[in-house]
Formats: sequence, structure tokens, C-alpha cells
Amino acid sequence: MSASMKECLQLQLLEMEMLFSMFPNQGEVKLEDVNVLTHIKRYLEGTREALPPKIEFVITLQIEEPKVKIDLQVTMPHSYPYAALQLFGRSSELDRQQQLLLNKGLTSYIGTFDPGELCVCAAIQWLQDNSASYFLNRKLVYEPATQAKPVRNTFLRMWIYSHHIYQQDLRKKILDVGKRLDVTGFCMTGKPGIICVEGFKEHCEEFWHTIRYPNWKHISCKHAESVETEGNGEDLRLFHSFEELLLEAHGDYGLRNDYHMNLGQFLEFLKKHKSEHVFQILFGIESKSSDS
Repeated sequence: MSASMKECLQLQLLEMEMLFSMFPNQGEVKLEDVNVLTHIKRYLEGTREALPPKIEFVITLQIEEPKVKIDLQVTMPHSYPYAALQLFGRSSELDRQQQLLLNKGLTSYIGTFDPGELCVCAAIQWLQDNSASYFLNRKLVYEPATQAKPVRNTFLRMWIYSHHIYQQDLRKKILDVGKRLDVTGFCMTGKPGIICVEGFKEHCEEFWHTIRYPNWKHISCKHAESVETEGNGEDLRLFHSFEELLLEAHGDYGLRNDYHMNLGQFLEFLKKHKSEHVFQILFGIESKSSDS
């Protein structure tokens, strides 16, 4: 274990202790993996050889004026605080544009910290001090935006292929992550497993990183489509939400290895969503249009 890695993990444990003292009530700090801190302590003590999972959690902040809640999602890379902290704030009271502006402001503030500085507590304080304006002054935020130079964003669509997707806990994680982030698309379960995720580039990349971690090996991004946009990207979406796609299967349902999805039905689904061209990319098979 390198000294720098050990130092980073010790600092992360220290910051988590501070957060639990700031938010002592049950449910205020929700760890993605409830055992992650134990794993890190064992790793530091030398009783665990494998690198522990990253610390991922959500803190629910109560903003006093107006009376709203913000969920701050935090991911600590192993080398944090010498690597950038991954933060994302969301609230049901904010629309997508306002949420994007809030997170840009938060990211800009965190970017002022020097490597080695702990900044989760500072991010919380920034949200408590600055988020009210994003709720109270929506019209004021929108109006200058129409006069100023539009902000360009990258809209991304990723087509992800897996040998299979069966496990209930994995399926639940995929759906939960998709609905937590501002992405749309689908997850086709069975064999093979196909995932399409679309939205702003940073959200799609966070989705891709989260579902792969820690050990999903038989998965790859087969194709990605991106376009620059000055709007919110709604007109670029092919899907209206992120849902699980269940199709008919071939083979013996009792044997998992024979649980093959009906690719003919999947092709029709792609045609319906103007994505027929992806079929050959995913499977190496040229689709046969019913019109030919």
C-alpha cells in the first residue's frame, strides 16, 4: 500500500467522522455500501488485501428558507482529497435547468480548493448558504439566461452491451441509478443484456461509472452518439424515462444460460425509437427492414 493512498483513506475516514457528528440522526447520511468504512479500516490495518470500495453516500440537507430538501450525492475517489470529489445535488423542487445551474455553481466553488483539502463540509455549507436563490428566484435566473450567450452542453447517448443481466439486485441498481440521475433510456434484461442511457454527458458518464463499479467485467460500451446543444436536450431524447425493458425469451426458462431474449422484438423496439442502426453495431447482424 502506498503512503499516499493510506493518507487519502485516513483523511476520508476523518471527514466521514465529522459528517456523522454533523448529521447524527439515522438516515441523514445514507451510505451506498453500509460496510464500506469497515472495509477501509481493515485495509488500513493490513487485514484486507483487496482495495476497498469507494465511499459513496447521500446526505439530505434541509434548507430553511424556502422549506425544501436537497439530496447531495457524494463519491470519494480513492485518491481524494488529492483527486476531485464527485458531487451532485438534486431536489424535487428544482427543474432540470435549475438543477444544472445549481450543480455548475457547486462544482465551480469546489474547484477553488487546493489538492489535499477536504471539501464535503464546505460543499454542504455552500448549498445551505447559496441554494435558496435557485428556488426563490427562478424567473430571475431564467430571464438573464435568455439575453446572455447560451451555454453549450454535450448531449450523449450510450449503447451498452452485457453478456447477460439477470440478478435482481443488479437490475434494481441499474434502475435506481438511472432514475436518480437526469437520464432516460432502458435496460433490457436477460441474455444478452442491453442498456441505453441518454442525457447530458456528465450524467451519462456518472451512470456508466456507477453501474460498472466495482466488478462488472462482462460489459462494454459498444457505441456512443453525442451532439452539442444550447438547450436542455429534451428535443434530442428518444426515450421519455428510464425503464426496464422485458421481452419474450427463447429456450428453457429453468436454465439461465438458455434464457435468450427475442432479438426480433428488440429490433422492432429500436425501430419504434428511431435506433434501428444500432442493431448491427450491437450484434454484428444487419437488420432486415419489413419494408424491403
